[in-house]
Amino acid sequence: MTLILVERLVIGLLLLNGCNHPLLINPQIPSGGLNSQSPEEYPAYSGDGRYLAFASDRNGHRDIYLYDLQTKGLVSLPNLNRRDSSQDQPALSTDGRYLAYVSTERGRTDIMVYDRQSQRSKLLSANIKGSVRQPTISGDGEKVAFQTSQLGQWNIAIIELRQ
Repeated sequence: MTLILVERLVIGLLLLNGCNHPLLINPQIPSGGLNSQSPEEYPAYSGDGRYLAFASDRNGHRDIYLYDLQTKGLVSLPNLNRRDSSQDQPALSTDGRYLAYVSTERGRTDIMVYDRQSQRSKLLSANIKGSVRQPTISGDGEKVAFQTSQLGQWNIAIIELRQ
């Protein structure tokens, strides 16, 4: 009964907002799909439109997932998600090879970048003394910009990856 009411509410909202042509992804996609019973947040497209990265608690822990819009399935991200930290706020390079994200471990937040080819993450914010959030990666995957409170207010930092 509740599900029917929610579906009608969603359809009603889509009709009201129809001018913007929203794409509704059915929240009842089977296991292994884009949505689950847990919150899915921080969606980020790759520049070529093939991949969609997002954060989710679907395994009882905050992790990052990558969905391939062509194959309509999740892409494996070996060595990215770890049980001793939570991963959040993903951003993708144009081709989806590089994924910048926030990692939180023991109360400290860091900016990381994951290379899908090497299957390794690199810590970018080791020398930042404040909080960090909202990474974005350049289309070529060479720079990551993010917010930092290192100087007592939120400012923008840019890190070049090819140093």
